[in-house]
Amino acid sequence: MEKRFSATLSRSQGRSAWAVIFRHPVRVDLNTGKPGLRVRQGLGTPDEAEANELKDQLNQLLADETFWSLPAKAEAERRFHRRVTEIFYHGMEPEESDFGAIRESIIPLPISKNSDYRRALLLGTTGAGKTTLLRQLIGTDPETERFPSTSTAKTTVHETEVVLAPGSYKAVVTFFPIDEVREHLNECISEAVLSAYRGDDDGDVLRKLLMHVNQRFRFNYVLGNGPKASVLDNDEDDEDDEFVPDDETAADSIIDIDGTNALLTKTLAALRTIAARHGNQLKSELGEIDEKDQRVVDELFEEELDRSLREDDEFHRISDELMDEIELRFSLLTDGTVRRKQGWPQSWSWETEDRTSFIKTVTRFSSNHSPRFGWLLTPLVNGVRVSGEFLPDWNNGQQPKLVLLDGEGLGHTPKSVASLSTSLSRRIEATDAIVLVDNAVQPMQAAPVAAMKEMITSGSASKLLLVFTHFDEVKGDNLPNALAKEQHVLASAENVLASIGEELGPFAERSLRNRLKKEARFFVGGIDEDLDVTKKTHRRTIDQLQALLAAINAIVEKPAPVLAKPVYDRMNLVLAVKNAAESFHDAWWPRLGLDYKPGVGKEHWKRIWALSRRLSTPGRGDEYDNLKPVADLRKQLQDRLYVLLQNPIRWDPAEPIDDAHKQQVFDEIANALSVKTLDLATRRVRAERMPEWQSAFNQSGRGSSYARASIIGERIYERAAPIPDVTPSPDRNSFLHEVAAMVESVCEDVGAKLA
Repeated sequence: MEKRFSATLSRSQGRSAWAVIFRHPVRVDLNTGKPGLRVRQGLGTPDEAEANELKDQLNQLLADETFWSLPAKAEAERRFHRRVTEIFYHGMEPEESDFGAIRESIIPLPISKNSDYRRALLLGTTGAGKTTLLRQLIGTDPETERFPSTSTAKTTVHETEVVLAPGSYKAVVTFFPIDEVREHLNECISEAVLSAYRGDDDGDVLRKLLMHVNQRFRFNYVLGNGPKASVLDNDEDDEDDEFVPDDETAADSIIDIDGTNALLTKTLAALRTIAARHGNQLKSELGEIDEKDQRVVDELFEEELDRSLREDDEFHRISDELMDEIELRFSLLTDGTVRRKQGWPQSWSWETEDRTSFIKTVTRFSSNHSPRFGWLLTPLVNGVRVSGEFLPDWNNGQQPKLVLLDGEGLGHTPKSVASLSTSLSRRIEATDAIVLVDNAVQPMQAAPVAAMKEMITSGSASKLLLVFTHFDEVKGDNLPNALAKEQHVLASAENVLASIGEELGPFAERSLRNRLKKEARFFVGGIDEDLDVTKKTHRRTIDQLQALLAAINAIVEKPAPVLAKPVYDRMNLVLAVKNAAESFHDAWWPRLGLDYKPGVGKEHWKRIWALSRRLSTPGRGDEYDNLKPVADLRKQLQDRLYVLLQNPIRWDPAEPIDDAHKQQVFDEIANALSVKTLDLATRRVRAERMPEWQSAFNQSGRGSSYARASIIGERIYERAAPIPDVTPSPDRNSFLHEVAAMVESVCEDVGAKLA
């Protein structure tokens, strides 16, 4: 026991500060499902004698079981150095950092109710131009400033919040926790080892190492593309960012990119050595398995390889060295204030009167400019908030009172946008206006349609504004003028509106038609340029942008309340819950490989494994890429309940004559239900099923992929959202009663009834 739980010192080559490594006696290693999680934390000192003293204190703590619980923390803090107790007790109780609250504490957002400010959230398909639109609205120069970064690829992967306000320029940036960064890095290392074992060339192995499969963590932004940079050069970087900033000399004095390249070269060799050692051993062991399905053997090999790698000291040495190299990039933050937690930066903030230096500094957190790869912090950032005198030249010197919110693109395919993420759903609830940015050349594809459905079923359709970009590229012999082009673009919405009406009811279609009227839709072109009022096409875009600002400002005006209230049949609610549960199961069972459905493919075992890891780890989010079980259940409930809302059995005291009044009532109820359905789905799918998610993740060996899928399907989804039928069960009864109580509570709040 003493040998297992003892600490040793560590220091990566070229680093001055010491770190400590030990196996934690209480924290569970998800790889094994048992206590003994490997911990590596910096001690914050370059002095070897001081580091040894801290290590010795940690070993005293590790040797005494009376300190291995949270109630003993106070006594430990009296006896041991503060850094020692911080390291030991960190992670012993689940904690989630509220990064929005951190940014709010430094730069508070104006509240619409108490000011003339409006919050507008920009949504749109990747590459539609929402970040380019943001540039125009905040007046940053498309040639010399280029903030935020734009690209046809997935550029914006974190939240960007811009407050247009007079005065100095302020910024606060929050970073992903170290555990999350390390886990993504470890996944990259594992993929790189597998690539090396398969005999891929250095370029492919390096790509696996530096670019996470879901593209959110592109470590090549931080570490560079390696000694042979061309192997990773592709269209991921900003196609119009051709300038090189003049601060690279200062950066070069802090970051030795040649040293980083040498580390990557050494890492490639180490990965091939590990791949050969583990791969050959596993191949020998699996060769004895009598399995005719080669796919099963391949899955088992990949899973066992990953598991064995995470128990390998050499694997962790590689991870430690790369993490140290990543952390070194924070030393570039010579201006401003860095706040740390457990030695890792949690936030950075700065204020200055100099706009030029402000933009240059802030782009280090958002840029995707390939010549700067090796010095950027972009992948480590989970949120940027800036405030300052951002004033568009085309707005006649008027300062819009706006808070503009930008985030990750919605995706390109129906598969990736079936449900909006729960974090995005919560942001929608907190904004005054939703600006849906769509490409006029190819309008109404899967992503914007999914977003519009979310607006409808959450009762937020009245906040929706549509901006069609690339309007200057809409051309045709049958389109002689701007009006004809507008009608051509809007015609694409007709089929979409009809299909939405069939799925979600006539009031859903009616609601969207209202948002396609002149006061809620806008057509812009050439917004990637500095708009010139003397050019006719630019003048038209300026007029549309000014109309958009006016629409955002007016959107918070609320209509007078409707006295008539609907009454709903409780039996219809049972049918709605049944349909929602059936749709949820129909979507997930084929993806888990538990059923077959034409057009729905089985997800790769590793994606299901990664999903189980995310949902079994507190504070790690409730989705993996496009696998969003919480959001999926919430969407199905929300969709079916919205259809129910449109069909009351009667109105009290009398039915409104005007459909607009009915729509107002339906939206009010849907908006109140939206928050509660998200809470219900989060609790039932994740919070109450944490042990099952951990059990699913811990499956290993032959048949583990099927066992994991079965646990998720039968012990998590089946219990979280059971399909009601004539045979009662505790889970079915609980699900029905919870949804009924939720609907009844909302009805009482708004004056409706559930009979």
